[in-house]
Amino acid sequence: MIVEYIRYAIAEADRAAFEAAYGRAQAALTQSPHCLAYELSQCTEDRGAYILRIEWDSADGHLKGFRSSPEFREFLGNVRPFVGAIAEMRHYDVMAVCLRK
Repeated sequence: MIVEYIRYAIAEADRAAFEAAYGRAQAALTQSPHCLAYELSQCTEDRGAYILRIEWDSADGHLKGFRSSPEFREFLGNVRPFVGAIAEMRHYDVMAVCLRK
């Protein structure tokens, strides 16, 4: 498994549209066999800061499987207006220091 974090900086005027776009885009993530989990979080101290966290089965599953799928085209079609607001997009390996309850 690999975790992708996408950090966004969204202007106040665009926040409702951004959240609605991800509301629609989540269907494509749910349908992908490579996507294990996802969550969109909004910062409580800076309401324009969002982080999308996606758990993928593997880097290849994300970069080759999902990105070449119809689900990716659907996903990107919904969130494309906000690609320019991405401040950071990276993949991380989960380490042994963790807790899930």
